[in-house]
Amino acid sequence: MRGIRSSTEAAARIQAKTVRERLGTTWALAETGAAGPTGNRYGDAAGHSCFAVAGAIEAARTLETGRSDREANMWAFTRAALELLDACLRQAGDKS
Repeated sequence: MRGIRSSTEAAARIQAKTVRERLGTTWALAETGAAGPTGNRYGDAAGHSCFAVAGAIEAARTLETGRSDREANMWAFTRAALELLDACLRQAGDKS
């Protein structure tokens, strides 16, 4: 991932594509960020997450919760990432 900063949509896209290729799966989901209670070494505040889906549809999103509560952030990140995966699966189904 030379030249790609962690905790970005670009990094999450690369991670998702890599997981999909290495495991030979149809779909992959990846997340990177700062759950809290503090930010990360890249300057992102707690509550920052980037996640990506790789499959028939590829997409990435960034979520900023504005909270330092690690558990709440992890739940929010999970929910948002799974919602993105669901949207991609539905979009792919609409195209077939």
